[in-house]
Amino acid sequence: MKRLWTWLNIAFWLVIGGLFFIWVHNELEFREELKERTLPEGLHPIVGEKSNQLLDQAEEIGVPIMISDGFRSVESQDVLYDKGRSMEGDIVTYARGGESFHNYGLAIDFVLKNKDGSISYDLERDMNNNGEADWVEVAKLGKELGFDWGGDWAGFKDYPHLEYTFDLSIRDLQNGWRPEDKIKNK
Repeated sequence: MKRLWTWLNIAFWLVIGGLFFIWVHNELEFREELKERTLPEGLHPIVGEKSNQLLDQAEEIGVPIMISDGFRSVESQDVLYDKGRSMEGDIVTYARGGESFHNYGLAIDFVLKNKDGSISYDLERDMNNNGEADWVEVAKLGKELGFDWGGDWAGFKDYPHLEYTFDLSIRDLQNGWRPEDKIKNK
């Protein structure tokens, strides 16, 4: 009887080991597949839809805006990163290429539009005269749509920036994860 238990024990651990080996192999293959994924080439469709809703809602409350930036290539991001560093101008970002949600089609920047069609970065402006700064009103609309606002960041404040991350981090995105993976797994 003892010999039978020994063989059953050996068989059990061989099966467990085999299953573990298969799991590790599949996990490594999946991670390799993730790393080979290419970067998106435009704004994510859901982010585009939310951007259009933001434009409409801002117009409805008397605060016309324009989307000034959406998807940004890694190369474009590096050019922005160089501003205020190796190029003239003020620092406008701390994200290098591949480190911005813009590079994955998950971020937009907006600007306020004046009545004459020009743009405004006046953080105190109250075009609809309701006692609340237009930037704050638009940011609230964006947050209601699911965006995170750069004006809420503890460090560098990026008032024009809204990002829709699908609960993915930059590290997740760099490792090949995409919003579709999150949507499928919900």
